[in-house]
Amino acid sequence: MITGSPGARITPPSTQDDWRQLWRQSITDGRELLSLLDLDHLADRLPAADAGFALRIPRGFAARMRRGDARDPLLLQVLPQLAELEHAPGFATDAVGDLAAREARGLLHKYQGRALLIASGSCAINCRYCFRRHFPYGEEMAAAGQWQQALEHIAQDASVNELILSGGDPLALATSKLEELTRGLGGIAHVTRLRIHTRLPVVLPERIDASLVEWLQALPLQTVVVVHANHPNEFDSSVDAACARLRDAGVTLLNQSVLLRAVNDDADVLTALSERMFAAGVLPYYLHQLDRVQGAAHFEVTDARALSLIEAMRNRLPGYLVPKLVREVGGDPSKRPI
Repeated sequence: MITGSPGARITPPSTQDDWRQLWRQSITDGRELLSLLDLDHLADRLPAADAGFALRIPRGFAARMRRGDARDPLLLQVLPQLAELEHAPGFATDAVGDLAAREARGLLHKYQGRALLIASGSCAINCRYCFRRHFPYGEEMAAAGQWQQALEHIAQDASVNELILSGGDPLALATSKLEELTRGLGGIAHVTRLRIHTRLPVVLPERIDASLVEWLQALPLQTVVVVHANHPNEFDSSVDAACARLRDAGVTLLNQSVLLRAVNDDADVLTALSERMFAAGVLPYYLHQLDRVQGAAHFEVTDARALSLIEAMRNRLPGYLVPKLVREVGGDPSKRPI
Protein backbone atom coordinates (compact mmCIF):
# COMPACT_ATOMS: atom_id res chain seq x y z
CA MET A 1 0.00 0.00 0.00
CA ILE A 2 0.96 3.64 -0.47
CA THR A 3 0.53 5.85 2.53
CA GLY A 4 0.44 9.62 2.56
CA SER A 5 2.72 12.02 4.37
CA PRO A 6 2.06 12.15 8.14
CA GLY A 7 3.31 15.72 8.43
CA ALA A 8 6.67 17.14 9.44
CA ARG A 9 9.80 15.62 8.00
CA ILE A 10 13.52 16.18 8.27
CA THR A 11 14.39 19.58 6.83
CA PRO A 12 16.38 19.02 3.61
CA PRO A 13 19.56 21.00 2.95
CA SER A 14 19.49 24.10 0.79
CA THR A 15 19.41 23.39 -2.93
CA GLN A 16 21.96 26.17 -3.34
CA ASP A 17 24.65 24.03 -1.69
CA ASP A 18 27.32 22.42 -3.85
CA TRP A 19 26.66 18.70 -4.33
CA ARG A 20 30.08 17.81 -2.90
CA GLN A 21 29.27 19.71 0.27
CA LEU A 22 25.93 17.91 0.53
CA TRP A 23 27.76 14.60 0.06
CA ARG A 24 30.08 15.43 2.96
CA GLN A 25 27.05 16.26 5.13
CA SER A 26 25.51 12.81 4.59
CA ILE A 27 24.22 10.83 7.55
CA THR A 28 26.68 8.06 8.43
CA ASP A 29 25.41 7.06 11.88
CA GLY A 30 22.30 4.91 12.22
CA ARG A 31 21.48 6.35 15.62
CA GLU A 32 21.49 9.88 14.24
CA LEU A 33 19.12 8.83 11.46
CA LEU A 34 16.74 7.14 13.89
CA SER A 35 16.81 10.17 16.17
CA LEU A 36 15.95 12.50 13.29
CA LEU A 37 13.00 10.25 12.46
CA ASP A 38 11.77 9.99 16.08
CA LEU A 39 12.64 6.29 16.07
CA ASP A 40 15.26 6.24 18.85
CA HIS A 41 13.64 3.12 20.32
CA LEU A 42 14.98 1.11 17.36
CA ALA A 43 18.63 1.95 18.07
CA ASP A 44 19.26 -1.29 19.99
CA ARG A 45 18.32 -3.24 16.83
CA LEU A 46 21.18 -1.80 14.78
CA PRO A 47 23.97 -4.27 14.02
CA ALA A 48 27.48 -3.47 15.17
CA ALA A 49 29.68 -1.76 12.55
CA ASP A 50 26.72 -1.43 10.15
CA ALA A 51 26.87 -5.17 9.36
CA GLY A 52 30.17 -4.67 7.54
CA PHE A 53 28.65 -2.26 5.02
CA ALA A 54 28.84 1.41 5.95
CA LEU A 55 25.70 3.50 6.26
CA ARG A 56 25.54 6.60 4.04
CA ILE A 57 22.41 8.65 3.31
CA PRO A 58 22.17 12.18 1.86
CA ARG A 59 20.07 14.40 4.10
CA GLY A 60 17.81 15.36 1.21
CA PHE A 61 16.88 11.70 0.73
CA ALA A 62 16.33 11.24 4.47
CA ALA A 63 13.99 14.26 4.37
CA ARG A 64 11.60 12.22 2.20
CA MET A 65 11.21 9.59 4.93
CA ARG A 66 8.16 9.62 7.19
CA ARG A 67 8.90 10.52 10.79
CA GLY A 68 7.81 7.97 13.35
CA ASP A 69 7.31 5.23 10.75
CA ALA A 70 9.60 2.25 11.30
CA ARG A 71 8.31 0.70 8.06
CA ASP A 72 8.92 3.71 5.83
CA PRO A 73 9.93 2.21 2.44
CA LEU A 74 12.85 4.60 1.96
CA LEU A 75 14.19 3.91 5.44
CA LEU A 76 14.02 0.14 4.97
CA GLN A 77 16.25 0.38 1.90
CA VAL A 78 19.12 2.01 3.78
CA LEU A 79 18.91 1.17 7.50
CA PRO A 80 21.27 -1.65 8.59
CA GLN A 81 19.43 -4.70 9.93
CA LEU A 82 20.51 -7.58 12.14
CA ALA A 83 19.19 -9.88 9.41
CA GLU A 84 22.19 -8.87 7.28
CA LEU A 85 24.44 -10.86 9.62
CA GLU A 86 22.61 -14.15 9.02
CA HIS A 87 24.20 -16.57 6.57
CA ALA A 88 21.66 -17.42 3.85
CA PRO A 89 22.18 -20.58 1.76
CA GLY A 90 22.27 -19.80 -1.95
CA PHE A 91 23.43 -16.23 -1.37
CA ALA A 92 27.00 -15.27 -2.35
CA THR A 93 29.45 -12.37 -2.11
CA ASP A 94 29.67 -12.17 -5.92
CA ALA A 95 26.02 -12.70 -6.71
CA VAL A 96 26.07 -12.07 -10.48
CA GLY A 97 29.49 -13.34 -11.54
CA ASP A 98 31.15 -9.95 -11.91
CA LEU A 99 34.68 -11.16 -11.24
CA ALA A 100 34.40 -14.01 -13.77
CA ALA A 101 33.52 -11.40 -16.43
CA ARG A 102 36.63 -9.27 -15.80
CA GLU A 103 38.51 -8.39 -19.00
CA ALA A 104 40.81 -5.65 -17.70
CA ARG A 105 41.15 -3.58 -14.55
CA GLY A 106 37.64 -2.32 -13.78
CA LEU A 107 36.21 -3.62 -17.07
CA LEU A 108 33.52 -6.31 -17.17
CA HIS A 109 32.38 -7.87 -20.44
CA LYS A 110 29.28 -10.03 -20.01
CA TYR A 111 27.08 -9.27 -23.00
CA GLN A 112 27.61 -9.01 -26.75
CA GLY A 113 28.25 -5.44 -27.88
CA ARG A 114 28.44 -3.96 -24.38
CA ALA A 115 31.24 -3.52 -21.88
CA LEU A 116 30.85 -2.23 -18.33
CA LEU A 117 33.35 0.06 -16.65
CA ILE A 118 33.61 0.21 -12.86
CA ALA A 119 34.14 3.96 -12.87
CA SER A 120 33.97 4.56 -9.11
CA GLY A 121 33.71 2.63 -5.89
CA SER A 122 31.74 5.38 -4.17
CA CYS A 123 28.00 5.92 -3.87
CA ALA A 124 26.08 8.80 -2.34
CA ILE A 125 23.85 6.22 -0.67
CA ASN A 126 24.50 2.66 0.44
CA CYS A 127 21.46 0.52 -0.32
CA ARG A 128 21.38 -2.55 1.90
CA TYR A 129 20.43 -4.87 -1.00
CA CYS A 130 23.37 -3.73 -3.16
CA PHE A 131 24.69 -6.63 -5.23
CA ARG A 132 28.19 -5.12 -5.10
CA ARG A 133 28.30 -4.61 -1.34
CA HIS A 134 31.25 -7.06 -1.19
CA PHE A 135 32.95 -5.99 -4.44
CA PRO A 136 36.76 -5.41 -4.19
CA TYR A 137 36.72 -1.84 -5.45
CA GLY A 138 40.26 -1.18 -4.29
CA GLU A 139 41.55 -3.76 -6.78
CA GLU A 140 38.94 -3.42 -9.52
CA MET A 141 38.35 0.24 -10.29
CA ALA A 142 39.21 1.53 -13.74
CA ALA A 143 39.72 5.15 -12.66
CA ALA A 144 42.65 4.14 -10.45
CA GLY A 145 44.67 3.35 -13.59
CA GLN A 146 43.61 6.49 -15.45
CA TRP A 147 41.36 4.24 -17.56
CA GLN A 148 44.35 3.08 -19.63
CA GLN A 149 43.99 -0.69 -19.43
CA ALA A 150 40.22 -0.58 -19.89
CA LEU A 151 40.35 1.81 -22.86
CA GLU A 152 43.06 -0.23 -24.55
CA HIS A 153 40.92 -3.35 -24.26
CA ILE A 154 37.84 -1.58 -25.63
CA ALA A 155 39.84 -0.16 -28.54
CA GLN A 156 40.99 -3.66 -29.48
CA ASP A 157 37.48 -5.16 -29.44
CA ALA A 158 35.45 -3.83 -32.37
CA SER A 159 32.38 -5.76 -31.17
CA VAL A 160 31.87 -3.26 -28.32
CA ASN A 161 29.61 -0.41 -29.46
CA GLU A 162 28.21 0.59 -26.06
CA LEU A 163 30.13 1.47 -22.92
CA ILE A 164 28.25 1.27 -19.62
CA LEU A 165 29.52 3.36 -16.72
CA SER A 166 28.71 1.76 -13.37
CA GLY A 167 30.22 1.44 -9.93
CA GLY A 168 29.66 2.40 -7.19
CA ASP A 169 28.16 5.37 -8.95
CA PRO A 170 29.94 6.95 -11.91
CA LEU A 171 28.47 10.36 -11.11
CA ALA A 172 30.36 10.23 -7.81
CA LEU A 173 33.33 11.28 -9.94
CA ALA A 174 34.07 14.93 -10.58
CA THR A 175 32.86 16.10 -13.97
CA SER A 176 36.49 16.77 -14.97
CA LYS A 177 37.24 13.07 -14.39
CA LEU A 178 34.28 12.05 -16.54
CA GLU A 179 35.51 14.39 -19.26
CA GLU A 180 38.92 12.72 -19.07
CA LEU A 181 37.30 9.34 -19.64
CA THR A 182 35.19 10.39 -22.59
CA ARG A 183 38.17 12.12 -24.21
CA GLY A 184 39.85 8.72 -24.11
CA LEU A 185 36.86 7.25 -25.92
CA GLY A 186 37.13 9.86 -28.66
CA GLY A 187 39.50 7.80 -30.80
CA ILE A 188 37.47 4.58 -30.55
CA ALA A 189 35.14 4.83 -33.54
CA HIS A 190 33.20 1.62 -32.85
CA VAL A 191 31.88 2.94 -29.49
CA THR A 192 28.77 4.92 -30.41
CA ARG A 193 26.68 4.79 -27.21
CA LEU A 194 27.37 5.69 -23.60
CA ARG A 195 25.12 4.37 -20.85
CA ILE A 196 25.36 5.73 -17.30
CA HIS A 197 23.85 3.78 -14.41
CA THR A 198 23.35 6.14 -11.48
CA ARG A 199 21.31 6.62 -8.33
CA LEU A 200 22.46 10.22 -7.80
CA PRO A 201 19.69 12.03 -9.72
CA VAL A 202 17.28 10.45 -7.21
CA VAL A 203 19.24 10.50 -3.96
CA LEU A 204 21.42 13.60 -4.53
CA PRO A 205 19.75 15.52 -7.38
CA GLU A 206 22.02 18.53 -6.87
CA ARG A 207 24.72 16.47 -8.63
CA ILE A 208 23.02 17.28 -11.94
CA ASP A 209 24.61 20.70 -12.06
CA ALA A 210 25.56 23.04 -14.91
CA SER A 211 28.99 21.52 -15.53
CA LEU A 212 27.60 17.99 -15.74
CA VAL A 213 24.88 19.10 -18.15
CA GLU A 214 27.49 20.86 -20.31
CA TRP A 215 29.56 17.68 -20.43
CA LEU A 216 26.55 15.61 -21.47
CA GLN A 217 25.52 18.12 -24.13
CA ALA A 218 29.00 18.09 -25.65
CA LEU A 219 29.26 14.31 -25.94
CA PRO A 220 29.41 12.99 -29.51
CA LEU A 221 27.90 9.71 -28.29
CA GLN A 222 24.25 8.75 -28.05
CA THR A 223 23.76 8.83 -24.27
CA VAL A 224 21.39 6.92 -22.00
CA VAL A 225 21.08 7.58 -18.27
CA VAL A 226 19.53 4.75 -16.27
CA VAL A 227 18.42 6.02 -12.87
CA HIS A 228 17.41 3.82 -9.95
CA ALA A 229 14.25 4.37 -7.94
CA ASN A 230 12.25 1.70 -6.12
CA HIS A 231 9.33 3.63 -4.63
CA PRO A 232 7.27 6.65 -5.74
CA ASN A 233 8.15 8.48 -2.50
CA GLU A 234 11.72 8.78 -3.75
CA PHE A 235 10.53 11.43 -6.22
CA ASP A 236 10.05 15.05 -5.23
CA SER A 237 10.42 18.41 -6.96
CA SER A 238 14.22 18.31 -6.69
CA VAL A 239 14.34 14.95 -8.46
CA ASP A 240 11.91 16.23 -11.10
CA ALA A 241 14.23 19.19 -11.72
CA ALA A 242 17.30 16.93 -12.01
CA CYS A 243 15.49 14.71 -14.53
CA ALA A 244 14.43 17.79 -16.51
CA ARG A 245 18.05 18.97 -16.67
CA LEU A 246 19.13 15.56 -17.94
CA ARG A 247 16.43 15.55 -20.61
CA ASP A 248 17.44 19.06 -21.66
CA ALA A 249 20.98 17.71 -22.11
CA GLY A 250 19.61 15.35 -24.76
CA VAL A 251 19.90 12.05 -22.90
CA THR A 252 17.40 9.19 -22.88
CA LEU A 253 16.14 8.58 -19.33
CA LEU A 254 15.25 5.08 -18.12
CA ASN A 255 14.69 3.60 -14.66
CA GLN A 256 15.55 0.27 -13.15
CA SER A 257 14.11 -0.94 -9.85
CA VAL A 258 14.71 -3.89 -7.58
CA LEU A 259 11.76 -5.82 -6.21
CA LEU A 260 12.12 -5.65 -2.42
CA ARG A 261 10.02 -7.29 0.27
CA ALA A 262 8.17 -4.75 2.45
CA VAL A 263 9.38 -1.88 0.23
CA ASN A 264 7.66 -2.22 -3.14
CA ASP A 265 6.20 -5.73 -3.39
CA ASP A 266 2.74 -4.26 -3.85
CA ALA A 267 0.83 -3.64 -7.09
CA ASP A 268 -0.37 -0.20 -5.96
CA VAL A 269 3.19 0.89 -5.16
CA LEU A 270 4.69 -0.40 -8.40
CA THR A 271 1.91 1.13 -10.47
CA ALA A 272 2.34 4.48 -8.72
CA LEU A 273 6.12 4.25 -9.25
CA SER A 274 5.71 3.84 -13.01
CA GLU A 275 3.23 6.72 -13.17
CA ARG A 276 5.39 8.96 -10.99
CA MET A 277 8.62 8.33 -12.86
CA PHE A 278 6.90 8.91 -16.20
CA ALA A 279 5.60 12.24 -14.89
CA ALA A 280 9.28 13.09 -14.33
CA GLY A 281 10.13 12.07 -17.90
CA VAL A 282 11.62 8.67 -17.06
CA LEU A 283 10.58 5.40 -18.73
CA PRO A 284 10.46 2.11 -16.79
CA TYR A 285 13.15 -0.31 -18.01
CA TYR A 286 13.79 -3.24 -15.66
CA LEU A 287 12.24 -4.58 -12.50
CA HIS A 288 14.99 -6.83 -11.14
CA GLN A 289 14.47 -9.83 -8.97
CA LEU A 290 16.90 -9.48 -6.06
CA ASP A 291 20.49 -10.41 -6.80
CA ARG A 292 21.25 -13.06 -4.18
CA VAL A 293 24.07 -11.30 -2.37
CA GLN A 294 24.96 -12.23 1.19
CA GLY A 295 23.33 -9.80 3.59
CA ALA A 296 20.20 -9.14 1.54
CA ALA A 297 18.14 -12.33 1.86
CA HIS A 298 15.47 -10.58 3.96
CA PHE A 299 14.52 -8.49 0.90
CA GLU A 300 13.78 -11.45 -1.38
CA VAL A 301 10.36 -11.85 -3.05
CA THR A 302 9.28 -15.14 -4.63
CA ASP A 303 9.03 -15.43 -8.42
CA ALA A 304 5.34 -16.33 -8.12
CA ARG A 305 4.68 -13.10 -6.24
CA ALA A 306 6.77 -11.11 -8.72
CA LEU A 307 4.82 -12.50 -11.68
CA SER A 308 1.49 -11.72 -10.05
CA LEU A 309 2.62 -8.13 -9.49
CA ILE A 310 3.68 -7.70 -13.13
CA GLU A 311 0.36 -9.12 -14.28
CA ALA A 312 -1.48 -6.63 -12.07
CA MET A 313 0.58 -3.81 -13.59
CA ARG A 314 -0.26 -4.97 -17.12
CA ASN A 315 -3.94 -4.79 -16.21
CA ARG A 316 -3.60 -1.19 -14.99
CA LEU A 317 -0.99 0.48 -17.17
CA PRO A 318 -0.15 1.01 -20.83
CA GLY A 319 2.55 -1.39 -21.98
CA TYR A 320 5.27 1.25 -22.10
CA LEU A 321 4.90 1.81 -18.35
CA VAL A 322 5.35 -1.87 -17.42
CA PRO A 323 9.01 -2.73 -16.74
CA LYS A 324 10.55 -6.02 -17.83
CA LEU A 325 10.78 -8.46 -14.96
CA VAL A 326 14.27 -9.99 -15.08
CA ARG A 327 16.97 -11.74 -13.11
CA GLU A 328 20.70 -11.54 -13.71
CA VAL A 329 22.44 -14.91 -13.72
CA GLY A 330 26.21 -15.11 -13.93
CA GLY A 331 27.32 -16.53 -17.30
CA ASP A 332 24.03 -15.84 -19.11
CA PRO A 333 24.32 -13.89 -22.41
CA SER A 334 21.64 -11.41 -21.28
CA LYS A 335 19.30 -10.62 -18.41
CA ARG A 336 16.98 -13.59 -17.92
CA PRO A 337 13.25 -12.79 -18.33
CA ILE A 338 10.96 -14.20 -15.65
